[in-house]
Amino acid sequence: MSRIFFDNASTTPIDEQVVEVMTAAMREQYGNPSSIHAEGRRARAAIEQARKTVAHHLGASIGEIFFTSGGTESSNMVLKGAVRDLGVRRIISSRIEHHCVLHSVEALERHADIHVEWVQLDEKGRVDLAHLAHLLKTGTEKTLVSLMHANNEIGTMIDLTVVGNLCREHGALFHSDTVQTVGYFPFDLAQLPIDFITGSAHKFYGPKGTGFVFINGDCPLPPFMDGGGQERNMRGGTENTYGILGLAKALDLAYTHYYERRAHTESLRNYLRERIEQEFPHTIPYGDPGGGHYKLLNIGFPPSPRTDMLLLNLDIAGVSVSGGSACTSGADAGSHVVDALGGKPGWKAVRFSLSHRNTREEVDVVIEKLRTCLS
Repeated sequence: MSRIFFDNASTTPIDEQVVEVMTAAMREQYGNPSSIHAEGRRARAAIEQARKTVAHHLGASIGEIFFTSGGTESSNMVLKGAVRDLGVRRIISSRIEHHCVLHSVEALERHADIHVEWVQLDEKGRVDLAHLAHLLKTGTEKTLVSLMHANNEIGTMIDLTVVGNLCREHGALFHSDTVQTVGYFPFDLAQLPIDFITGSAHKFYGPKGTGFVFINGDCPLPPFMDGGGQERNMRGGTENTYGILGLAKALDLAYTHYYERRAHTESLRNYLRERIEQEFPHTIPYGDPGGGHYKLLNIGFPPSPRTDMLLLNLDIAGVSVSGGSACTSGADAGSHVVDALGGKPGWKAVRFSLSHRNTREEVDVVIEKLRTCLS
């Protein structure tokens, strides 16, 4: 059997239909979108059609979607732009955010003299809404709340409407890292009480190096990257035409096939959880496996010499999984998320993240490989 890829939260294999769209764009849409000649106009029209596709699927205005290099750039644009240009002097976030948010917030605290407060979480990583309300009530400074929609390691989710309404009630801006949920859950940004969200194409079977940021028209940001005035003066630099077209095609496929993809992926996640509970009763689940993201399952394996090498041995056995975020420069640095939630010393967190392309037969093989690696 070929390798089994159960690490779809880190990235996804690009869809063949997306490859076809991008390949055609590389051959045919070679004009600079900023040029006024026919080739440039064709490239510009293709990008604007892609923007229209993204806005349509997310319930946004086309003037609220800006293309970037991915989720990290998008979150940096929002967080740093809000401090620089929107008067934000306090940020409320959590200790289990993706590093693109955590490290940006920490950098702003060091260099921009802002005040950072961390909302309390329960043992499953769920936000303590009473504590969030208390923090919002007690502060007098202009505040931005940044809480991710679904945690990329344990899958625990927040209710965007509930958190957004709390922010609106207290005059705070609301940013959510939605990289793990765009393409996996429906959005209606015209109705959601939210100011900023982010997306990254490679999380939903599109190309790496391409993403977007939604900026609510009620709170516009000045440019983050200066240059030639591209992206309606929001991001200088020649647009990644074929990447943007690939993103739009991937998102279109994700929502066109949303229901069948979700049903299949969720059933596989539940089947994997049942098999692990049966075969390895001394493991513990991290996060909220009954109510979190339907593609994620994070399991803690008890300490042993075999557990220490589990990720490597699974890789050797042909199974790709991870122990934490993929954004740690290839190192097995463990999980800052599990550590923040009081994970037991010595236990090995293994994140299984599934796809509509995976099968029950692959789950059975992974269980056998786990048994071999741990025996």
